[in-house]
Amino acid sequence: MNADQILRLVAESGIEQVRIAWCDVHGELRAKSILLRALPAALSDGIGMVGTQALKDTSDRTAFKVFEPDGLAHLPMLAEFAQASNFTVKPNLESYKQLPWAANTAWLQGQMLGADSQPLAIDSRGILQKALDRLKQQGYGLRCGLEIEFHIYKIENARPQTDPELAAWPGLPPAVSMIHPGYRLLSERWLDRADEPLQIVRRTCAALGLPLTSLEVEFGPSQVEAVFEVQDALAAADSMVLFRSVACQALQRAGYHATFMCRPPFPNIMSSGWHLHQSLVDLKTGSNAFAQSNPVRAEPVEAPSVLSATGQHWLAGLLVHAQAICALANPTLDAYERFRPNALAPTRANWGIDSRSAMLRVISADSATRIENRIGSPLANPYLYIASQIHAGLDGITSRLQPPKADDANAAALPANLSEALASLQADEALSQGFGDQVLAWFAQIKSQEISRHDAAVDKGDWIRREYFSRL
Repeated sequence: MNADQILRLVAESGIEQVRIAWCDVHGELRAKSILLRALPAALSDGIGMVGTQALKDTSDRTAFKVFEPDGLAHLPMLAEFAQASNFTVKPNLESYKQLPWAANTAWLQGQMLGADSQPLAIDSRGILQKALDRLKQQGYGLRCGLEIEFHIYKIENARPQTDPELAAWPGLPPAVSMIHPGYRLLSERWLDRADEPLQIVRRTCAALGLPLTSLEVEFGPSQVEAVFEVQDALAAADSMVLFRSVACQALQRAGYHATFMCRPPFPNIMSSGWHLHQSLVDLKTGSNAFAQSNPVRAEPVEAPSVLSATGQHWLAGLLVHAQAICALANPTLDAYERFRPNALAPTRANWGIDSRSAMLRVISADSATRIENRIGSPLANPYLYIASQIHAGLDGITSRLQPPKADDANAAALPANLSEALASLQADEALSQGFGDQVLAWFAQIKSQEISRHDAAVDKGDWIRREYFSRL
Protein backbone atom coordinates (compact mmCIF):
# COMPACT_ATOMS: atom_id res chain seq x y z
CA MET A 1 0.00 0.00 0.00
CA ASN A 2 1.08 3.55 -0.69
CA ALA A 3 -0.67 6.86 -0.09
CA ASP A 4 -2.22 7.04 -3.56
CA GLN A 5 -3.60 3.51 -3.22
CA ILE A 6 -5.11 4.32 0.15
CA LEU A 7 -6.72 7.52 -1.12
CA ARG A 8 -8.17 5.64 -4.09
CA LEU A 9 -9.43 2.82 -1.87
CA VAL A 10 -10.99 5.29 0.55
CA ALA A 11 -12.86 6.99 -2.29
CA GLU A 12 -14.06 3.70 -3.80
CA SER A 13 -15.19 2.30 -0.43
CA GLY A 14 -17.22 5.30 0.68
CA ILE A 15 -14.95 5.89 3.68
CA GLU A 16 -15.74 9.14 5.48
CA GLN A 17 -13.16 9.07 8.29
CA VAL A 18 -9.89 7.32 9.07
CA ARG A 19 -8.74 6.60 12.60
CA ILE A 20 -4.99 6.93 13.09
CA ALA A 21 -3.97 5.01 16.19
CA TRP A 22 -0.79 4.41 18.14
CA CYS A 23 0.05 2.12 21.06
CA ASP A 24 0.79 3.68 24.45
CA VAL A 25 2.91 2.31 27.30
CA HIS A 26 -0.02 0.22 28.58
CA GLY A 27 -0.57 -1.51 25.24
CA GLU A 28 -3.73 0.53 24.66
CA LEU A 29 -4.54 2.20 21.35
CA ARG A 30 -5.09 5.96 21.29
CA ALA A 31 -6.40 7.56 18.12
CA LYS A 32 -7.64 10.60 16.25
CA SER A 33 -10.33 10.47 13.59
CA ILE A 34 -9.18 12.23 10.40
CA LEU A 35 -11.68 13.49 7.84
CA LEU A 36 -10.95 13.01 4.17
CA ARG A 37 -9.85 16.58 3.48
CA ALA A 38 -7.04 16.15 6.01
CA LEU A 39 -6.08 12.60 4.99
CA PRO A 40 -3.45 13.32 2.28
CA ALA A 41 -1.41 15.47 4.67
CA ALA A 42 -1.82 12.93 7.48
CA LEU A 43 -0.53 10.13 5.26
CA SER A 44 2.54 12.06 4.17
CA ASP A 45 3.41 14.04 7.30
CA GLY A 46 1.59 12.32 10.18
CA ILE A 47 -0.64 13.96 12.78
CA GLY A 48 0.07 15.73 16.05
CA MET A 49 -0.70 14.17 19.42
CA VAL A 50 -0.40 15.85 22.82
CA GLY A 51 2.78 14.63 24.47
CA THR A 52 1.29 13.83 27.86
CA GLN A 53 -0.43 10.78 26.34
CA ALA A 54 2.96 9.06 26.48
CA LEU A 55 3.38 9.90 30.17
CA LYS A 56 0.10 8.77 31.71
CA ASP A 57 -0.70 5.99 34.15
CA THR A 58 -3.70 3.66 33.81
CA SER A 59 -6.09 6.35 35.11
CA ASP A 60 -4.80 8.89 32.55
CA ARG A 61 -3.08 10.97 35.21
CA THR A 62 0.23 12.37 33.98
CA ALA A 63 3.12 10.83 35.93
CA PHE A 64 5.62 13.60 35.10
CA LYS A 65 5.67 17.31 35.99
CA VAL A 66 5.71 18.54 32.41
CA PHE A 67 4.85 22.15 33.30
CA GLU A 68 7.69 22.62 35.81
CA PRO A 69 11.05 23.90 34.46
CA ASP A 70 13.01 20.88 35.68
CA GLY A 71 10.16 18.38 35.73
CA LEU A 72 11.77 16.19 33.06
CA ALA A 73 15.41 16.97 33.78
CA HIS A 74 16.07 13.54 35.26
CA LEU A 75 15.17 11.90 31.91
CA PRO A 76 16.70 13.94 29.07
CA MET A 77 15.06 11.75 26.42
CA LEU A 78 11.70 13.24 27.49
CA ALA A 79 12.82 16.86 27.11
CA GLU A 80 10.63 17.53 24.08
CA PHE A 81 7.51 16.62 26.10
CA ALA A 82 7.96 19.72 28.28
CA GLN A 83 4.92 21.98 28.47
CA ALA A 84 2.83 19.10 27.04
CA SER A 85 4.15 19.76 23.55
CA ASN A 86 3.08 17.60 20.64
CA PHE A 87 4.73 14.61 19.08
CA THR A 88 3.91 13.22 15.63
CA VAL A 89 2.26 9.92 14.79
CA LYS A 90 3.23 8.74 11.31
CA PRO A 91 0.87 6.11 9.85
CA ASN A 92 2.16 2.74 8.69
CA LEU A 93 0.42 2.53 5.34
CA GLU A 94 0.57 -1.27 5.28
CA SER A 95 -1.71 -1.38 8.33
CA TYR A 96 -4.76 0.04 6.50
CA LYS A 97 -8.03 -1.71 7.39
CA GLN A 98 -11.74 -0.96 7.18
CA LEU A 99 -13.49 -1.37 10.53
CA PRO A 100 -16.41 -3.83 10.23
CA TRP A 101 -18.46 -2.43 13.12
CA ALA A 102 -18.03 1.33 12.49
CA ALA A 103 -19.81 2.72 9.44
CA ASN A 104 -17.61 4.24 6.72
CA THR A 105 -14.55 4.16 8.96
CA ALA A 106 -11.03 2.97 8.16
CA TRP A 107 -8.03 2.50 10.44
CA LEU A 108 -4.26 2.95 10.33
CA GLN A 109 -1.66 2.23 12.98
CA GLY A 110 1.14 4.75 13.45
CA GLN A 111 4.35 5.24 15.38
CA MET A 112 5.71 8.10 17.45
CA LEU A 113 8.13 10.60 15.90
CA GLY A 114 9.84 13.54 17.58
CA ALA A 115 10.46 17.07 16.39
CA ASP A 116 13.38 15.83 14.28
CA SER A 117 11.10 13.28 12.53
CA GLN A 118 13.07 10.44 14.13
CA PRO A 119 11.41 7.65 16.15
CA LEU A 120 11.02 8.50 19.82
CA ALA A 121 12.86 6.29 22.31
CA ILE A 122 9.61 5.53 24.16
CA ASP A 123 7.64 4.37 21.12
CA SER A 124 6.94 0.81 22.25
CA ARG A 125 6.64 -0.56 18.71
CA GLY A 126 9.99 1.03 17.90
CA ILE A 127 11.45 -0.55 21.05
CA LEU A 128 10.55 -4.00 19.72
CA GLN A 129 11.89 -3.14 16.27
CA LYS A 130 15.25 -2.20 17.81
CA ALA A 131 15.32 -5.46 19.75
CA LEU A 132 14.55 -7.42 16.58
CA ASP A 133 17.36 -5.58 14.76
CA ARG A 134 19.70 -6.64 17.53
CA LEU A 135 18.50 -10.22 17.16
CA LYS A 136 18.95 -10.03 13.39
CA GLN A 137 22.59 -9.03 13.85
CA GLN A 138 23.06 -12.38 15.58
CA GLY A 139 21.52 -14.16 12.58
CA TYR A 140 18.07 -14.87 14.03
CA GLY A 141 14.43 -13.92 13.64
CA LEU A 142 11.70 -14.52 16.21
CA ARG A 143 8.37 -16.27 15.68
CA CYS A 144 5.55 -16.01 18.22
CA GLY A 145 2.22 -17.70 18.86
CA LEU A 146 -0.44 -16.15 21.10
CA GLU A 147 -2.85 -17.77 23.54
CA ILE A 148 -4.90 -15.01 25.18
CA GLU A 149 -7.33 -15.57 28.04
CA PHE A 150 -9.87 -12.85 28.84
CA HIS A 151 -13.39 -12.33 30.19
CA ILE A 152 -16.60 -11.34 28.42
CA TYR A 153 -19.71 -10.22 30.33
CA LYS A 154 -23.21 -9.25 29.26
CA ILE A 155 -24.06 -5.63 30.11
CA GLU A 156 -27.23 -5.63 32.22
CA ASN A 157 -27.21 -1.99 33.22
CA ALA A 158 -24.95 0.60 31.62
CA ARG A 159 -26.10 3.35 34.01
CA PRO A 160 -23.11 3.19 36.43
CA GLN A 161 -20.83 4.00 33.52
CA THR A 162 -23.09 6.39 31.60
CA ASP A 163 -24.93 8.41 34.25
CA PRO A 164 -23.33 11.89 34.44
CA GLU A 165 -24.22 12.07 38.12
CA LEU A 166 -21.87 9.11 38.72
CA ALA A 167 -19.00 10.38 36.61
CA ALA A 168 -15.62 10.13 38.35
CA TRP A 169 -11.94 9.79 37.54
CA PRO A 170 -11.97 6.90 36.81
CA GLY A 171 -15.63 5.97 36.74
CA LEU A 172 -17.55 2.82 37.55
CA PRO A 173 -17.95 -0.11 35.15
CA PRO A 174 -21.41 -1.20 33.95
CA ALA A 175 -23.41 -3.81 35.86
CA VAL A 176 -22.84 -7.16 34.16
CA SER A 177 -23.81 -10.82 34.11
CA MET A 178 -21.82 -13.85 32.97
CA ILE A 179 -21.95 -15.40 29.50
CA HIS A 180 -21.27 -18.87 30.96
CA PRO A 181 -21.09 -20.21 34.54
CA GLY A 182 -17.57 -21.61 34.31
CA TYR A 183 -15.82 -24.57 35.90
CA ARG A 184 -16.44 -26.87 32.91
CA LEU A 185 -13.31 -26.55 30.79
CA LEU A 186 -14.06 -26.72 27.04
CA SER A 187 -17.69 -27.66 27.70
CA GLU A 188 -19.62 -27.60 24.45
CA ARG A 189 -22.79 -26.61 26.29
CA TRP A 190 -21.04 -23.62 27.85
CA LEU A 191 -19.49 -22.85 24.45
CA ASP A 192 -22.95 -22.71 22.93
CA ARG A 193 -24.17 -20.41 25.69
CA ALA A 194 -21.32 -18.04 24.83
CA ASP A 195 -21.81 -18.37 21.08
CA GLU A 196 -23.23 -14.89 20.39
CA PRO A 197 -20.31 -12.86 21.76
CA LEU A 198 -17.77 -15.35 20.43
CA GLN A 199 -19.30 -15.06 16.96
CA ILE A 200 -18.86 -11.29 17.19
CA VAL A 201 -15.19 -11.77 18.02
CA ARG A 202 -14.75 -14.31 15.21
CA ARG A 203 -16.41 -12.15 12.56
CA THR A 204 -14.47 -9.08 13.65
CA CYS A 205 -11.13 -10.91 13.45
CA ALA A 206 -12.01 -12.37 10.04
CA ALA A 207 -12.96 -8.96 8.63
CA LEU A 208 -9.66 -7.46 9.83
CA GLY A 209 -7.46 -10.34 8.68
CA LEU A 210 -6.35 -11.28 12.18
CA PRO A 211 -5.07 -14.90 12.13
CA LEU A 212 -7.40 -16.31 14.79
CA THR A 213 -7.49 -20.13 14.86
CA SER A 214 -9.81 -20.91 17.77
CA LEU A 215 -12.10 -19.46 20.42
CA GLU A 216 -12.57 -21.57 23.52
CA VAL A 217 -14.47 -21.57 26.79
CA GLU A 218 -11.89 -21.38 29.55
CA PHE A 219 -12.18 -22.76 33.07
CA GLY A 220 -13.31 -19.66 34.95
CA PRO A 221 -16.80 -18.09 34.96
CA SER A 222 -17.30 -15.97 31.83
CA GLN A 223 -13.68 -16.64 30.81
CA VAL A 224 -12.69 -17.42 27.22
CA GLU A 225 -9.47 -17.91 25.26
CA ALA A 226 -8.36 -16.85 21.78
CA VAL A 227 -5.55 -18.65 19.96
CA PHE A 228 -3.67 -17.23 16.98
CA GLU A 229 -1.46 -18.66 14.26
CA VAL A 230 2.29 -18.31 14.62
CA GLN A 231 3.57 -15.03 13.16
CA ASP A 232 6.80 -13.07 12.98
CA ALA A 233 7.26 -11.29 16.30
CA LEU A 234 6.36 -7.77 15.17
CA ALA A 235 3.23 -8.98 13.37
CA ALA A 236 2.24 -10.99 16.45
CA ALA A 237 2.58 -7.91 18.67
CA ASP A 238 0.55 -5.86 16.19
CA SER A 239 -2.13 -8.57 16.22
CA MET A 240 -2.27 -8.57 20.01
CA VAL A 241 -2.71 -4.80 20.26
CA LEU A 242 -5.36 -4.68 17.55
CA PHE A 243 -7.23 -7.74 18.85
CA ARG A 244 -7.65 -6.38 22.36
CA SER A 245 -8.95 -3.07 21.08
CA VAL A 246 -11.33 -4.34 18.41
CA ALA A 247 -12.75 -7.15 20.56
CA CYS A 248 -13.73 -4.64 23.25
CA GLN A 249 -15.20 -2.18 20.73
CA ALA A 250 -17.23 -4.66 18.69
CA LEU A 251 -18.55 -6.42 21.80
CA GLN A 252 -19.47 -3.15 23.52
CA ARG A 253 -21.64 -2.15 20.56
CA ALA A 254 -23.51 -5.44 20.92
CA GLY A 255 -24.07 -5.00 24.66
CA TYR A 256 -21.09 -6.90 26.06
CA HIS A 257 -18.25 -5.80 28.31
CA ALA A 258 -14.87 -7.43 27.58
CA THR A 259 -11.91 -7.07 29.91
CA PHE A 260 -8.31 -8.20 29.58
CA MET A 261 -7.45 -7.46 33.20
CA CYS A 262 -5.94 -10.47 34.94
CA ARG A 263 -8.47 -10.88 37.77
CA PRO A 264 -11.87 -9.19 37.36
CA PRO A 265 -13.18 -7.97 40.76
CA PHE A 266 -15.59 -10.78 41.64
CA PRO A 267 -15.45 -13.31 44.52
CA ASN A 268 -15.20 -16.48 42.40
CA ILE A 269 -12.96 -15.85 39.44
CA MET A 270 -10.09 -17.47 37.57
CA SER A 271 -7.10 -15.37 36.58
CA SER A 272 -6.38 -14.79 32.91
CA GLY A 273 -2.94 -15.30 31.43
CA TRP A 274 -1.22 -14.71 28.12
CA HIS A 275 0.88 -17.68 27.02
CA LEU A 276 3.59 -16.54 24.62
CA HIS A 277 5.02 -19.26 22.38
CA GLN A 278 8.39 -18.39 20.89
CA SER A 279 11.06 -19.88 18.67
CA LEU A 280 14.05 -18.56 16.80
CA VAL A 281 14.51 -18.82 13.04
CA ASP A 282 17.99 -19.19 11.56
CA LEU A 283 17.95 -16.45 8.93
CA LYS A 284 20.48 -18.26 6.73
CA THR A 285 18.67 -21.59 6.55
CA GLY A 286 15.12 -20.71 7.56
CA SER A 287 15.17 -23.58 10.05
CA ASN A 288 13.97 -23.60 13.65
CA ALA A 289 17.04 -22.75 15.74
CA PHE A 290 15.54 -24.40 18.83
CA ALA A 291 15.12 -27.80 17.17
CA GLN A 292 17.85 -30.41 17.50
CA SER A 293 19.55 -31.26 14.22
CA ASN A 294 21.11 -34.34 15.82
CA PRO A 295 19.68 -36.26 18.77
CA VAL A 296 21.56 -35.64 22.01
CA ARG A 297 21.89 -38.22 24.76
CA ALA A 298 20.76 -36.65 28.01
CA GLU A 299 18.59 -37.28 31.02
CA PRO A 300 14.91 -36.58 30.27
CA VAL A 301 14.94 -33.70 32.77
CA GLU A 302 17.88 -31.96 31.10
CA ALA A 303 17.48 -29.32 28.39
CA PRO A 304 19.75 -31.05 25.80
CA SER A 305 17.12 -33.78 25.56
CA VAL A 306 14.64 -31.36 23.99
CA LEU A 307 16.46 -28.24 22.75
CA SER A 308 19.41 -27.31 20.57
CA ALA A 309 22.35 -25.51 22.17
CA THR A 310 20.88 -22.19 21.03
CA GLY A 311 17.52 -23.11 22.55
CA GLN A 312 19.17 -24.10 25.81
CA HIS A 313 20.97 -20.75 26.07
CA TRP A 314 17.75 -18.84 25.24
CA LEU A 315 15.86 -20.84 27.87
CA ALA A 316 18.53 -20.09 30.46
CA GLY A 317 18.41 -16.37 29.64
CA LEU A 318 14.64 -16.27 30.18
CA LEU A 319 15.07 -17.97 33.55
CA VAL A 320 17.91 -15.76 34.77
CA HIS A 321 15.97 -12.59 33.94
CA ALA A 322 12.49 -13.84 34.91
CA GLN A 323 12.06 -11.49 37.88
CA ALA A 324 12.85 -8.45 35.73
CA ILE A 325 10.69 -9.65 32.84
CA CYS A 326 7.79 -9.98 35.27
CA ALA A 327 7.28 -6.20 35.48
CA LEU A 328 6.77 -5.94 31.71
CA ALA A 329 4.77 -9.17 31.46
CA ASN A 330 2.53 -8.26 34.43
CA PRO A 331 2.25 -4.47 34.52
CA THR A 332 -0.86 -4.18 36.72
CA LEU A 333 -1.35 -4.73 40.43
CA ASP A 334 -4.01 -7.43 40.11
CA ALA A 335 -1.76 -9.65 37.97
CA TYR A 336 0.29 -10.76 40.98
CA GLU A 337 -2.79 -12.37 42.53
CA ARG A 338 -2.42 -14.97 39.78
CA PHE A 339 0.86 -16.38 41.12
CA ARG A 340 -0.53 -18.73 43.71
CA PRO A 341 -0.24 -22.51 44.19
CA ASN A 342 -2.53 -24.75 42.11
CA ALA A 343 -3.80 -21.76 40.13
CA LEU A 344 -2.71 -23.01 36.69
CA ALA A 345 -0.08 -20.28 36.74
CA PRO A 346 3.66 -20.31 37.51
CA THR A 347 4.98 -19.40 40.92
CA ARG A 348 8.72 -19.87 40.29
CA ALA A 349 11.24 -19.15 37.54
CA ASN A 350 11.47 -22.76 36.40
CA TRP A 351 10.97 -24.81 33.26
CA GLY A 352 9.50 -28.18 32.38
CA ILE A 353 9.01 -30.47 29.43
CA ASP A 354 5.41 -30.01 28.29
CA SER A 355 4.60 -28.88 31.84
CA ARG A 356 1.75 -26.46 32.47
CA SER A 357 2.86 -25.85 36.04
CA ALA A 358 6.24 -24.38 35.05
CA MET A 359 6.91 -20.81 33.96
CA LEU A 360 8.55 -22.04 30.75
CA ARG A 361 6.98 -25.01 29.02
CA VAL A 362 9.27 -26.59 26.43
CA ILE A 363 7.51 -28.33 23.55
CA SER A 364 9.84 -30.51 21.48
CA ALA A 365 8.26 -31.06 18.06
CA ASP A 366 10.95 -30.88 15.35
CA SER A 367 10.23 -27.78 13.23
CA ALA A 368 7.59 -26.67 15.77
CA THR A 369 9.93 -26.90 18.77
CA ARG A 370 9.29 -23.88 20.97
CA ILE A 371 9.26 -22.38 24.44
CA GLU A 372 5.94 -21.30 25.91
CA ASN A 373 6.33 -18.54 28.48
CA ARG A 374 3.34 -18.76 30.82
CA ILE A 375 4.26 -15.77 32.97
CA GLY A 376 2.36 -13.04 31.14
CA SER A 377 -0.87 -11.16 31.81
CA PRO A 378 -3.18 -10.35 28.87
CA LEU A 379 -2.74 -6.65 29.70
CA ALA A 380 1.00 -6.64 28.97
CA ASN A 381 2.20 -4.25 26.29
CA PRO A 382 3.16 -6.87 23.69
CA TYR A 383 5.99 -4.81 22.19
CA LEU A 384 7.68 -4.38 25.56
CA TYR A 385 7.02 -7.95 26.69
CA ILE A 386 8.36 -9.54 23.50
CA ALA A 387 11.36 -7.18 23.52
CA SER A 388 12.14 -8.39 27.04
CA GLN A 389 12.25 -11.96 25.73
CA ILE A 390 14.77 -10.93 23.10
CA HIS A 391 17.10 -9.09 25.47
CA ALA A 392 16.95 -11.90 28.04
CA GLY A 393 17.35 -14.64 25.44
CA LEU A 394 20.25 -12.89 23.73
CA ASP A 395 22.02 -12.57 27.05
CA GLY A 396 21.61 -16.31 27.42
CA ILE A 397 23.13 -16.87 23.97
CA THR A 398 26.02 -14.42 24.21
CA SER A 399 26.89 -15.45 27.79
CA ARG A 400 26.35 -19.15 26.91
CA LEU A 401 24.15 -19.62 29.95
CA GLN A 402 22.97 -23.14 30.80
CA PRO A 403 19.58 -23.92 32.33
CA PRO A 404 19.16 -26.09 35.42
CA LYS A 405 17.28 -29.37 35.28
CA ALA A 406 13.57 -29.27 34.61
CA ASP A 407 11.21 -28.59 37.52
CA ASP A 408 14.07 -27.27 39.67
CA ALA A 409 12.86 -27.26 43.27
CA ASN A 410 15.32 -24.47 44.11
CA ALA A 411 14.09 -22.10 41.41
CA ALA A 412 13.63 -18.51 42.54
CA ALA A 413 10.12 -17.35 43.37
CA LEU A 414 8.50 -14.83 41.06
CA PRO A 415 7.97 -11.31 42.47
CA ALA A 416 5.16 -11.04 44.97
CA ASN A 417 3.94 -7.68 43.68
CA LEU A 418 4.52 -5.01 41.04
CA SER A 419 6.90 -3.01 43.27
CA GLU A 420 9.24 -5.99 43.63
CA ALA A 421 9.07 -6.64 39.90
CA LEU A 422 9.93 -3.01 39.05
CA ALA A 423 12.93 -3.10 41.40
CA SER A 424 14.15 -6.28 39.68
CA LEU A 425 13.67 -4.71 36.25
CA GLN A 426 15.70 -1.60 37.01
CA ALA A 427 18.46 -3.66 38.65
CA ASP A 428 18.77 -6.06 35.71
CA GLU A 429 21.92 -5.19 33.76
CA ALA A 430 21.08 -7.05 30.54
CA LEU A 431 17.58 -5.56 30.25
CA SER A 432 18.85 -2.10 31.20
CA GLN A 433 21.39 -2.30 28.39
CA GLY A 434 18.82 -3.70 25.97
CA PHE A 435 16.04 -1.20 26.62
CA GLY A 436 18.17 1.69 27.90
CA ASP A 437 18.15 2.98 31.48
CA GLN A 438 15.96 5.96 30.65
CA VAL A 439 13.30 3.82 28.94
CA LEU A 440 13.04 1.62 32.02
CA ALA A 441 12.98 4.67 34.30
CA TRP A 442 10.12 6.15 32.23
CA PHE A 443 8.16 2.91 32.54
CA ALA A 444 8.90 2.58 36.27
CA GLN A 445 7.81 6.14 37.10
CA ILE A 446 4.46 5.64 35.39
CA LYS A 447 3.85 2.35 37.17
CA SER A 448 5.09 3.70 40.52
CA GLN A 449 2.48 6.45 40.43
CA GLU A 450 -0.17 3.78 39.85
CA ILE A 451 1.12 1.85 42.87
CA SER A 452 1.13 4.97 45.07
CA ARG A 453 -2.46 5.84 44.22
CA HIS A 454 -3.54 2.27 44.98
CA ASP A 455 -1.70 2.31 48.31
CA ALA A 456 -3.47 5.55 49.25
CA ALA A 457 -6.95 4.26 48.34
CA VAL A 458 -9.25 3.55 51.29
CA ASP A 459 -11.33 1.01 49.35
CA LYS A 460 -8.82 -0.95 47.30
CA GLY A 461 -11.47 -3.22 45.79
CA ASP A 462 -13.29 -0.17 44.45
CA TRP A 463 -9.98 1.19 43.14
CA ILE A 464 -9.33 -2.01 41.17
CA ARG A 465 -12.89 -2.02 39.86
CA ARG A 466 -12.66 1.53 38.55
CA GLU A 467 -9.01 1.52 37.44
CA TYR A 468 -8.89 -1.78 35.57
CA PHE A 469 -12.28 -3.47 35.15
CA SER A 470 -14.02 -0.33 33.92
CA ARG A 471 -11.29 0.65 31.45
CA LEU A 472 -8.97 -2.20 30.43
